[in-house]
Amino acid sequence: MLAMDTFEDLLDLTPSKLRPVAVKLKDVILAIDPSAVEVVRLGERAATYGVGPKKMSQGYVYIMPYKEWINLGFYRGSSCPKELDAWMEGTGKNLRHVKHRNLEDACRPEIKSLLIWAHAERVRALGPF
Repeated sequence: MLAMDTFEDLLDLTPSKLRPVAVKLKDVILAIDPSAVEVVRLGERAATYGVGPKKMSQGYVYIMPYKEWINLGFYRGSSCPKELDAWMEGTGKNLRHVKHRNLEDACRPEIKSLLIWAHAERVRALGPF
């Protein structure tokens, strides 16, 4: 049996001042989607949350720590509604992210709105299981 990477492993790689931010983001994700499937990939230094374990097709959001901030990334962020688009950064075909430098950033109501949208988008796109 293969050992799975854990969120605690990811926290060990996260600067100590940002660990509470990462934990808060995970808490917000799980408050919106308690059945989210968490897959931690230490090689990518990220934790993905989705309706299943497949990163790009079933994942809808990820937590990726950097030295000075944590990205809350959205796999289909480029297609989010215009009223939420202002909060995201990135120029990729699909991916967008929001940088979080402190707990206040992670507690903004816009973050919950983005997560609710991202989860609903994945559920709609995949249809019933």
